[in-house]
Amino acid sequence: MRNLSHRRHLAKTITWRIVGTIDTILLSWLISGNPFTGLKIGFSEVLTKMILYYFHERIWFNIGIPDSRKRHIIKTVTWRIVGTLDTILLSWLISGNPIIGLKIGMAEVVTKMALYYFHERAWYKINFGLPKRTQTEKWKKT
Repeated sequence: MRNLSHRRHLAKTITWRIVGTIDTILLSWLISGNPFTGLKIGFSEVLTKMILYYFHERIWFNIGIPDSRKRHIIKTVTWRIVGTLDTILLSWLISGNPIIGLKIGMAEVVTKMALYYFHERAWYKINFGLPKRTQTEKWKKT
């Protein structure tokens, strides 16, 4: 079972990174006005965010809060704090402008929290990497 949870967390990490990178590229491009800056920021985050996200998943896997909307909201907020700090720092370093870094980070607070919440809800309905749940167990807490 433990091995399955690692596969699940890796799969969630990859799917979230795809969604998150597209969002970062678009926001960075719009805010900086430069598509290449958007691409640099978006792709620089791929490695840092995957590592940070994986450890965030592992920590939350061991926290005793039962699966619920409340858990998903709290998890969304904790991930957004970690992710926003990473984005601000990388955006500042790549653009050379701390204001651009802050603007991109603040824009992401809104877009990424919504995207992450729906990503979590979708993964909650998927059994991959978990012991099989019955349909009743799977949907009763939604």
